[in-house]
Amino acid sequence: MRDLLLEIGLEELPAQYVLRSEKQLAERVDAFLKEARVEFGSIDVYSTPRRLSVIVRDVAETQQDLKETLRGPAKKIAQDAEGNWSKAAQGFARGRGLTVEDLYFAEEKGVEYVFAERHEEGQETSSLLNGLEDVVRSLTFPKNMKWGTSSLRYMRPIRWLIALFGKDIIDFTIEGVKTGNVTRGHRFLSKGDVVVESPAAYVETLESAFVMANYETRKAEIERQIKELATKQGWTVPLDADLLEEVTNLVEWPTALFGEFEEAYLDLPEEVLITTMKEHQRYFPVYIGETLKNYFVTVRNGNAEHLENVARGNEKVIRARLADAVFFYEEDKKTKIDDQLARLDRIVFHEKLGTTGAKARRVTEIAQMLAPLFDADIEKVSRAGAIHKFDLVSQMVYEFTELQGIMGEKYALQQGEDQEVAAAVREHYMPRFAGDQSPETATGAVLALADKLDSIVAFFGIGMIPSGSQDPFALRRQAQGVVQILGDWKIDLSLDKLLSKIVELQLKAGLFEADKEQVKDQLVEFFKLRLKYRLQEQKVRYDVIDAVLTTTLTINRLDARAQAIQHFVSTDAKSLIEQLSRVVNISKKGEPGDVVPSLFENDEEVALHEAIERTAPETNNAVQAGDYQKALELLQMLESPIMMYFEHTMVMSEDEAVRQNRLHEMNRLATTIKSVADFNALVL
Repeated sequence: MRDLLLEIGLEELPAQYVLRSEKQLAERVDAFLKEARVEFGSIDVYSTPRRLSVIVRDVAETQQDLKETLRGPAKKIAQDAEGNWSKAAQGFARGRGLTVEDLYFAEEKGVEYVFAERHEEGQETSSLLNGLEDVVRSLTFPKNMKWGTSSLRYMRPIRWLIALFGKDIIDFTIEGVKTGNVTRGHRFLSKGDVVVESPAAYVETLESAFVMANYETRKAEIERQIKELATKQGWTVPLDADLLEEVTNLVEWPTALFGEFEEAYLDLPEEVLITTMKEHQRYFPVYIGETLKNYFVTVRNGNAEHLENVARGNEKVIRARLADAVFFYEEDKKTKIDDQLARLDRIVFHEKLGTTGAKARRVTEIAQMLAPLFDADIEKVSRAGAIHKFDLVSQMVYEFTELQGIMGEKYALQQGEDQEVAAAVREHYMPRFAGDQSPETATGAVLALADKLDSIVAFFGIGMIPSGSQDPFALRRQAQGVVQILGDWKIDLSLDKLLSKIVELQLKAGLFEADKEQVKDQLVEFFKLRLKYRLQEQKVRYDVIDAVLTTTLTINRLDARAQAIQHFVSTDAKSLIEQLSRVVNISKKGEPGDVVPSLFENDEEVALHEAIERTAPETNNAVQAGDYQKALELLQMLESPIMMYFEHTMVMSEDEAVRQNRLHEMNRLATTIKSVADFNALVL
């Protein structure tokens, strides 16, 4: 056995794509070796901004032999009456590198088929490994581009390739770059190219060239250095996980350092300072206790030489950014909110959907409609709806888009707006991402719901529907936000009814001219996927999800129903589910109608009818109250009467009147059953 090394050397990759590309490379190498029937041990992955690499441990020298039994056509197709081989049999043999002399017959499930045994002796692994060229070429990225005269579409140009099986070079060429055993160290600290003698020497060789190839090693080193620096200075430096990952993927040889800026800049809102440091400069903010201080910690891609010069350069950059922020902040405070609102009509929200000002007015109308559901103050909702987008025309948000809503709340409070109205300006963007919290105020929740629903319905109305990985307007995220808000606020409202109302509002406003029912159906299916995802997060079985999604689109009822059905199927409920499903299935053969007891022909019909009379109203009341556990208990009372009914009663009687009466009974009972769940969807 030998180790295998593959390294793809690139121009600097965007930090956010490094880890996913590293993972993809490992998965494709793993799949390649398994498909090639080459046994191996573990796969170690490495990545830096300039390289993606894997080391495969203990790769077998020889491919496994292939032994398989192949089944061909049935005997009646493979031979004619005289026993001559048909073209189908000859083609089966020829396509697998065999002759008809290799064929034989054997019986399978009572039918005779043609079979053949194929044996293929394993080749030397080294003769197969140039197939790694296809692995490298097959990598996909969120943004593939062509570089220079290259025909290969890739995230960044390939600059070098290492492909080693033990110490032997695996020979292939991609876009003029030939494989070898030479890598490149740190762009500035390393002196020239570096030879990798073997896969086992890879990590150590790179470290000698000032490259920490392992992501986790770099990350741990950054954490260690920052904590050591913070302890020495008496600071607290929170290590934001996303920022730490990004910084780790920006450097190959990390060195932490700190800088400072004028204390006067602390007069800016803390969110402005943190956004400037984190989002724009990739700095870690510094605290003493709970108080933000005028220092920052950053990570250099290099060693500890001349750190004072590096610190001064970073200080110069952040001072310039903060000076701009001060100017924007002071200018914004001079402008009245109502003066800014008119400017929203000059900002295009979407070429087919009008301006941001028009959108704000639609959102306000929807919010006013939803306010009673949240017991929200209609005056506060109306004012918040009127101003919730005003900060988009502020200079601060124009420069720091991450602060939209946040600065709006601060400016609104400074200008004397009601506290809940001001909070709603910030909260209407919530939840901003998966795991984010819902708005805390009723006004904010109403506005957030209205804003998201307006966008989703409007884009569906003009045919801008998410497909595959394409979702340029983040409609899936917004829909998930709608579901979360309705769930967290426990709003007892069916989504399909809500969507229908908003479609009607937008059609009335002339926003689009699409078919109302078609748009609504598309929206319902879209939201069902979001509801399905919500239930999956709650660890609900897939068949239970299917069983409850056919009955309601009211979030809290859906959650409660799913949990009740999940518990129900975990008990000994198979017999009851079968009986309920049988009723529903046979009810499809008839139409609803009045049941006439005088047409009953046996005691079992009478017993079932009386049981339905007794339990159906209570079951319906339990469903209306959201008490699905009680509804299921009431259905359980019907198990024996249903079973006895079917044992002694032929529903499809030859007598037309009797048959229709029995189908009416089945339809009546099926309606009650389906109000609880679609039991046919459950997998027993």
